[in-house]
Amino acid sequence: MSSAAHKVAVVIPCHNEAKGITKVIKGFNRDELLHNGFELDIIVVDNNSTDNTAKVAKKAGARVITEKRKGKGNAMRTGFKSVSDDSDYVIMLDGDDTYSPREAMRLLEPLHSEFCDVIIGSRLGGKMNDGAMTLFNRTGNWVFSHLVRYCYRANVTDVLTGYFAWKKQVIEELTPHLESQGFAIEMEMITKMARLGHEIYSVPISYHPRSGESNLRPIYDGWRILKMFVRNLFWKPGTIMANEEEVEVEAA
Repeated sequence: MSSAAHKVAVVIPCHNEAKGITKVIKGFNRDELLHNGFELDIIVVDNNSTDNTAKVAKKAGARVITEKRKGKGNAMRTGFKSVSDDSDYVIMLDGDDTYSPREAMRLLEPLHSEFCDVIIGSRLGGKMNDGAMTLFNRTGNWVFSHLVRYCYRANVTDVLTGYFAWKKQVIEELTPHLESQGFAIEMEMITKMARLGHEIYSVPISYHPRSGESNLRPIYDGWRILKMFVRNLFWKPGTIMANEEEVEVEAA
């Protein structure tokens, strides 16, 4: 890597995403990123997959890390701990080909220009393609996003997105506070980043129908997301709380 380039760690949590992961890894516009001074280190976290996700990801050129404890939160924390020390920025996106890797520059630019500390890709404020999200999920996301904006004073428009970008130091501060094992991880990250005082903003992104079967259970996971929202209303750095989700996810 050129000494002038900024290193971007891309963390992709995957559970049975063999159908979509190659498109995600190959989808980044590396020429555009390198032209703007960014070089990628793509890390796929194979989260106890029963298909050949790991093999496909390696063939596509990713660095593959294994996390046997099932749950997106577990995969995310393992991915964050695998980010190299010389990274400047961290991106996270899902491995199901619903997000556009070619839009990564849109998330990185506000961080690099010192506009803010964290950028989230907003599907609700962006281009939602037909069939990408059910009306039920879209309504729930809209409600959660408005609750977070009002109660946490966070200027975000899509709190359940799977497309994030951070300055590396934000990840270093945030990771020790993360506890969620499952799909409440996005709500936990945003609410705790707000409590830690990080500047968070949204940019519009595209959202596409996924490749393969969804791992999300809307009612089950929605309830845990709501509990995370409520619990973190009273959270401060150093606060220790019983994590009900830990037991429930392991038993699922």
